[in-house]
Amino acid sequence: MPSPARVPSRSLACAIAVTTAATLTAVVLPAGPAAAAAPYKGANTAAVQDDFNGDGYRDLAVGAPGAANGSVDAAGAVVVLYGSASGVSATHRTVITQATTGVPGAPEEWDGFGTSVASADLDRDGYADLLVGTPSEAAGTMGGIGSLTVVWGGSSGLKGGAAVSPPTGLDEGCGFAAGIAVGDVTGDSAPDIGVTGNCGATSYTGPFTRTGRPARRSFVDALGTNRGVAMGDVDRDGRAERFWLPGPTGGDVNGTVYVDRGDGTYTELPLADGVTGRVGDVNGDGYGDLVTGVPYDASLMSDPSAAHRGGEIQVLYGGPHGIDPEQKPQVIHQDTAGVPGAGEDGDMFGESLSVGDTDGDKYADVVVGAPWEALGSRVGAGQATLLRGSATGLTATGAVAYSQDTTGVPGTAEQGDRFAAAVHLVDVTKDGRAELAVGAPGENADGLLWTAKGATAGPVTSGSKTLSGTAAGAKRRYADVEFGAALPGARQTG
Repeated sequence: MPSPARVPSRSLACAIAVTTAATLTAVVLPAGPAAAAAPYKGANTAAVQDDFNGDGYRDLAVGAPGAANGSVDAAGAVVVLYGSASGVSATHRTVITQATTGVPGAPEEWDGFGTSVASADLDRDGYADLLVGTPSEAAGTMGGIGSLTVVWGGSSGLKGGAAVSPPTGLDEGCGFAAGIAVGDVTGDSAPDIGVTGNCGATSYTGPFTRTGRPARRSFVDALGTNRGVAMGDVDRDGRAERFWLPGPTGGDVNGTVYVDRGDGTYTELPLADGVTGRVGDVNGDGYGDLVTGVPYDASLMSDPSAAHRGGEIQVLYGGPHGIDPEQKPQVIHQDTAGVPGAGEDGDMFGESLSVGDTDGDKYADVVVGAPWEALGSRVGAGQATLLRGSATGLTATGAVAYSQDTTGVPGTAEQGDRFAAAVHLVDVTKDGRAELAVGAPGENADGLLWTAKGATAGPVTSGSKTLSGTAAGAKRRYADVEFGAALPGARQTG
């Protein structure tokens, strides 16, 4: 079970209570001259979105926020593993730090570069670009202001970069860029960005210039601490909706969900909860569906209205008019019939999640992380659970749980490994079936990434691989490397 320090007390203090059906308005701030339009080259398609070197294979970015840079402890790093027909491996990789040529900033102790990662072709040149969040980055003497960095993709991989300007007036501890999501909100084929932090929510409208300047930037400080953001098209109009998940407040311990349709207003979905979120077409009807994680149960929140024991996820289904505010979400937890295991205090089921088609049946599946799941007496060993998409929606039929005690998964589950602290589904082999990637940042002092190939029956443990942080090229001094702490996708950031 998580220690008391993991309970989001600071978030509760910073967040504000809002009424049901509340609507908030964004403040639009200038971000410099508008970026010139560039020819559309598929910047927001799956084929390009994660392909940093343009070889046709999607790549995988893995955060190691505790990695050292020379004598600078916990400066942080991101390891990019390039996709191929055989998957990803340490033999074809790039390690990015703030000491990498062309990357803005400089390594400083406890910066945590790589606390969050995402990718999109921001400048629309046909190559994915890497986005890196560093929420502990200092600005002058003020610690924890946060920064967002873009590293540019190209035919030879990732080279050079730029800083994406944060909102003005951020204070110490604001933790800007603790979470990142991308999607095309305006329908112009240029990726837009949603960024979370402890002092509000920030949206950036693309395209971006090579200086890192977007066409427009807006900031909503009324959201207070903002833990999660998800983006995807839930009404099939060719434009992504942006969902903000501020996290627990004094009036809603399960976390409020707001939808931003790109017009500058943010409307609450009053029946929905969550602190993490992803969008994917779970029932195959062509409309994106919103999946949220609600990991904080009564044992963590001291409130009987908190999530089901051990945590839960919720599903809201899209349609021609998007997500109906009166739609009652589908709720799944570890005590749902067919879901492996059982809900226990503090499992944090839903702390991380990802959506993707693992078996090629055209229905998006959902993998849910419970990094504080106890396996026997090993508290915090962690477990990932795969739930299947179907024509009738997300189902527990055929659900599978994975841990380091699962046959075929290398290694052994240990206390504090936090297996599934980050999870990601992505097709790196270009066979139409997503691979499963799972981070275990508490594995020894290195951290660990486990990957399993997608197949018609789902991810295959036989022949699956693990990779430690130091084997992947991350360096350790004194702090734990925490390789695998961040993968593209949803993870609670408080």
